[in-house]
Amino acid sequence: MDKIPMTRSGYQLLERELTELKSKERPAIIRQIAEAREHGDLSENAEYHAAREKQGFIEGRIKELESILSRCEVIDPARLSGSIKFGATVHLVDEDTEEEKTYQIVGEAEADIERGLLNMRSPLARALIGKDEGDSVDVQTPGGVRSYEVLAIRYE
Repeated sequence: MDKIPMTRSGYQLLERELTELKSKERPAIIRQIAEAREHGDLSENAEYHAAREKQGFIEGRIKELESILSRCEVIDPARLSGSIKFGATVHLVDEDTEEEKTYQIVGEAEADIERGLLNMRSPLARALIGKDEGDSVDVQTPGGVRSYEVLAIRYE
C-alpha cells in the first residue's frame, strides 16, 4: 500500500479523533442502542434505527482512521527548505485582486482549506510545487485562470 504523507500535527489530530471515537462515541452509541432495545418492538423503533445508523458511521470512520494512520509517513516540515514542496507554508498574493493568502501544503487526509491546509493534490498546490519566492503561477479554477505570486515560503 502507498504511504500517506502527513505532518506531525495532522497525525496527532487524526489520532485524537480516533481515540475520541473509540473511548467516548462508540460506548455512548452502544448504550443508546441498548436503551432503544428496551423500548420493545425494534421494527418501529426510530431511536433504535437512528442509533444503529450512527453506529455504522462511527465504525466506518474508525476503520478509515486506522487505515490512514497505519499507512501514514510523518514528515517534519521544519527539516525541509528550498523551493515549495510538501509541508511548505506559502504566502501568496492574487495578482488580479491583490488579496493575500497563506496556505500550508499538506496530505489529503489532513487538508482543510478553511484552516489554510491545502491538499497537495489540489490544482493550486500542484501548480506551486517546485516554485520559489517571486515566481508567478497560473491555476485553472472553476471560475477561470487565476494568477498568484509567491511572496514567501516557510518550513516550520
